Amino acid sequence: MNIKDLTIEQLEEAANMLKAIAHPMRIAILNYLDDGKKLTVTEIHELLKIEQSTTSHHLGILKDKGVLSSKREGKNTYYFLKHANLSNIVNCVSKCTMG
Repeated sequence: MNIKDLTIEQLEEAANMLKAIAHPMRIAILNYLDDGKKLTVTEIHELLKIEQSTTSHHLGILKDKGVLSSKREGKNTYYFLKHANLSNIVNCVSKCTMG
């Protein structure tokens, strides 16, 4: 599908997803969830070295805007990219910032 074929509603949804991603910690979260990885809040907060409540806040925003999905398994909730193509955005931004 070409971006020219999207409706206004789809473009707004895309813009909201990009706004949700546009934070250093959230970009880092997407980077950790690249390649189909599934991680818990605890695993992500340990990787980011930030408070678990802050991690949960960021995950909630990303999930609310359709960037992430979650699946409960026993006591743990695993977070993962809702659309595998989102990793392309992170890769693109990473390449653009490497000078």
